[in-house]
Amino acid sequence: MLLHEFQAKELFERFGIRVPRGRVAASVAEAERAAQRLGGDRWAIKAQVRATDRRGVGGVRFSASPDGVAATAELMLGQPLAARPGSLNTHPEPVKLVLVEQAFAILRQLYLALVLDRGAGGFVFLASRAGGEGIEYRLANEPGLMSRFAVLIDDTGAAVADFAAVARGLGLADEASVAVADIAARMAKLAIELDATQVEINPLALTVAGDLVALDGKVVLDDNALFRHPVLSAFRDAVEREDGNPEELAADERQLNYTRLDGEIGLVANGAGLGLASLDLIVEAGGRPANFMDVRTTATSLDISYGLEQLLGDPGVRAILVNVHGGGMQRCDTIAEGVLMAAGRASRRIPIVVRMAGNSAEFGIGRLKQGGLDLVIADDMEQAARTAVARSR
Repeated sequence: MLLHEFQAKELFERFGIRVPRGRVAASVAEAERAAQRLGGDRWAIKAQVRATDRRGVGGVRFSASPDGVAATAELMLGQPLAARPGSLNTHPEPVKLVLVEQAFAILRQLYLALVLDRGAGGFVFLASRAGGEGIEYRLANEPGLMSRFAVLIDDTGAAVADFAAVARGLGLADEASVAVADIAARMAKLAIELDATQVEINPLALTVAGDLVALDGKVVLDDNALFRHPVLSAFRDAVEREDGNPEELAADERQLNYTRLDGEIGLVANGAGLGLASLDLIVEAGGRPANFMDVRTTATSLDISYGLEQLLGDPGVRAILVNVHGGGMQRCDTIAEGVLMAAGRASRRIPIVVRMAGNSAEFGIGRLKQGGLDLVIADDMEQAARTAVARSR
C-alpha cells in the first residue's frame, strides 16, 4: 500500500524525523486558511498523488502569499496529474487533496531510502548526496551516485547496520553526519515496526539554518501485514477508494484480493502463487478463468462466503474451482464453512469443484460432504481444473 506524502510524513513525525509544518486541504478555501494558520512568508503547495517527479509536471508549486496559495490550489484541485513518460506510474490521477506546508531555504538535498531487496531476502539502505527531483534520470547516467548498505535484523527485531558509514558517504560536516545517521536508524525502525517494504526520503534537505528536514517522503506498507496494524488500515481512506474498482474494493474490505477476467471458470484460491498456478491449469484444461481471487490468511468464513456469492451471482460464470492449501493461519475447515454458506444461500446452482490440502483438509472435506450440496471433491489440482472445465460445458 503506497501512502500519500502527507500520510508518510505523519509516520515520520511519529518516529522522530522532522518534516515541514503543513496542513492538508481539499478545497481552495481550506488551502488559503492553511497558509494563514501556518504563518511565514513562503509556502509549498503539493498535489497529493502518487506520481513520481511531481514538480516536473506542475504538481509542486510555491507561493509567497495566502492568495497565491489559493490560486495555486485552484489550478491543481480536480485536475488529473501524471508523471513524466518513463516514470514508474504514468497513469493520470485526479488531485483531490493538496498539502500546504512551510517552505525552506535549502543548502543541500540528499537521498535516503530503506527498501526490501526481494532477491537478497533482506533490507538494503540506499543513500546519495544528489537527492531531489529527477534522481532516477541522474542515477541512470551516473550509477556511482548511489551507495548501498546491508541492513540486518537481530533476534530482538532491531535493525543492525553501519548507519554512521551511510552518513559519512554523503560528505557532511560532523554534526550533520551524526544527525543523518540518526535519521537513517529511525527509518529502519519505522520499516521494521510497521512492516513497510520501502521508506524513502527525497529530498532530505540541509537547510540554511543547519537543520535536516524530510521535504518529501514515500512509504509502502505490506498489505498482508495490516492486520497487525489496525490503525494504519485507516490510511486506506476515501480519497484512495473513490477511484477504485467497486468490486475490487468491496472484496478488499473482506480480506480478498480480486480481479475480474473474461472467462467462465470462477476461481477461489489462497495465496497468490497457488492462484496463478490455478489460472494456468484452467487454461491448460481448455477453459478460461473468470477471475483471480486470493483469500488472505486473515479472511473469515463470512469473507469467503462473500467471495463465492459474487461468483455464483455472475451469469458469465458456469463453474467454480476452489483450490486451497491450509496453512498456519488459514485452515481448510474455515474455507469449507464459507463454501457451504455461499452455496446454501445462492439461488443459482452451478458446479463447484473443491480441492483441499494442508491444515484441516480432511476435516474440511468431511464438512463439505456432509453439507448435502452438489459439490465435486477432487484429489489433486490438475484433476480439479479439468473437472471444473468439463462441468462448465
